[in-house]
Amino acid sequence: MRIRKAVLTDAKGIAKVHVDSWKTTYANIISDEYLNNLIYEEREQLWKKNIPNSDVFVAENEEGKIVGFSSGGKERSGKYPDYTGELYAIYILKEYQGNGLGKLLVKPIIEELQQKKFFSMIVLVLEDNSSRLFYEALGGEKIDTMEVNISGKKLNELVYGWDNIKTLLYTKIFRD
Repeated sequence: MRIRKAVLTDAKGIAKVHVDSWKTTYANIISDEYLNNLIYEEREQLWKKNIPNSDVFVAENEEGKIVGFSSGGKERSGKYPDYTGELYAIYILKEYQGNGLGKLLVKPIIEELQQKKFFSMIVLVLEDNSSRLFYEALGGEKIDTMEVNISGKKLNELVYGWDNIKTLLYTKIFRD
């Protein structure tokens, strides 16, 4: 698996992972109608805007196909003054999950945040999303719960925080 910084021409591959991951990750959480109406081209346009404005990394398989991505940057909401950085997104195609790829995609985000002098980080994850266990395994502490509305359905979103990401890279989790 190869992890590298995304370039604009990756937008199409990232969009495919984004839509396909939503359909598998959020099945039975978000309505099928909403998930079935996700459009690759709309997500591609979103990523064409996001790639130059945040740190985005892709995971490529041996054939050079994008199978996962992560993005992050400055904490966006302003609601958490003790946390300066944010992991905006991490998505991996279902068939590539559970093999350590998540850690490989989080690591460059943490490194980029530190270069920008952001030494703390949050991530938002739907409570019903089992990937929240990944963030807990990385040592994320639940600092908030908020209600979000997705396609007319009220869901809880958890906010996990790390108040010192400098030490996170040196934990056993990232050395395995």
